[in-house]
Amino acid sequence: MIYFDNAATGGRKPDRVLTAVSSAIKVCANPGRSGHKLSLACATLVQNCRYALTDFFNGYGFDRVVFTKNCTEALNIALFGVLKQGDHVITTCMEHNSVLRPLEYWKQAGKINYDVCAIDTLTHNLSPESIRALLRPNTRLVAVTTASNVNGAIPPLKAIRKALPDDVLLLCDAAQGGGHIPIDMRETGIDLLAVAGHKGMFGIQGSGALLFSDRVDPSPLFYGGTGSMSLSLEMPDFYPDRLEAGTVAYPAILSLLEGTRYLKTRLTDIGARVTELTAYCVKRLSALENYLLYSVPNPCGIVAFRHKSLQSEYVASVLSSDYDIATRGGLHCAPLMHEALGTLDDGLVRASFSHFNSPTEIDRLIDALAAIDKR
Repeated sequence: MIYFDNAATGGRKPDRVLTAVSSAIKVCANPGRSGHKLSLACATLVQNCRYALTDFFNGYGFDRVVFTKNCTEALNIALFGVLKQGDHVITTCMEHNSVLRPLEYWKQAGKINYDVCAIDTLTHNLSPESIRALLRPNTRLVAVTTASNVNGAIPPLKAIRKALPDDVLLLCDAAQGGGHIPIDMRETGIDLLAVAGHKGMFGIQGSGALLFSDRVDPSPLFYGGTGSMSLSLEMPDFYPDRLEAGTVAYPAILSLLEGTRYLKTRLTDIGARVTELTAYCVKRLSALENYLLYSVPNPCGIVAFRHKSLQSEYVASVLSSDYDIATRGGLHCAPLMHEALGTLDDGLVRASFSHFNSPTEIDRLIDALAAIDKR
């Protein structure tokens, strides 16, 4: 099957990632829970992943890298662990439900209020000035994605940070941007960065992380064993233990470690390759009269489109059943972005590429779309 659903989860992993996961499963020791040398060796590799992520994203130290099972968990820890009663949050219509639903839950519970920044109707992207216009005296945090999972649009994060007061925190969702675009926490001024390991970072499902600066002190979302301070009935007061209750997903963390190492020297080349693939797809799709495009060439590998009269989920279903091509139709868990794009009624078909894909595979997609249109 031709796999064009990499924005949902990476379909192909580097060989070094597969080798690491296989080795981790064979070892089966619990890192940080025992004193024998096998457990200590596993703990060292877990620590190496913290170092690798800190280096890759120019974070704030290994102790401020917390492992999660996905980006959604990281975002929940960031939002529920930092926000307090009476806080105001600014977010955007580009956000995934993993940001919007926690905010809406706390709003309905009477804890916080939030405003949603619209995108510019011409650029289909965010304006720093529009975000700044929503600031209130009690604005505590601004939550902005690093890249839209719907159409691959990349917000101007540095300009957004400069438009904010120093005391307002910046939370970024790197589910789609991580591993596709350079993200420098210190240079950009990102206080909290939520990462999905299983997409552009080349890890497996079950891998994720939250990186945060020394300007924030998140409270725990989960409580339990940490392998440290076992005599105390309270969670440890130091990171990362304070936010990591229970056994960590060792095989997933090792996959993230090797995926990060794989990206370290290849990020620029991979971004250029994926941009070329999206540009080629956009060019070929533009020649199909009855399809409408919603993406421009981008390093996140996302090309969103729809047929003028056929439902997006129908098109994606036929691509799968009749042509062995994996895409995704529908709303992609980002309803406000579809509302902004005018596609809320039917959603979009999303083809999402990795550097493992080829122009020949895109040709097959275009031929299939043309055939679906004719019939």
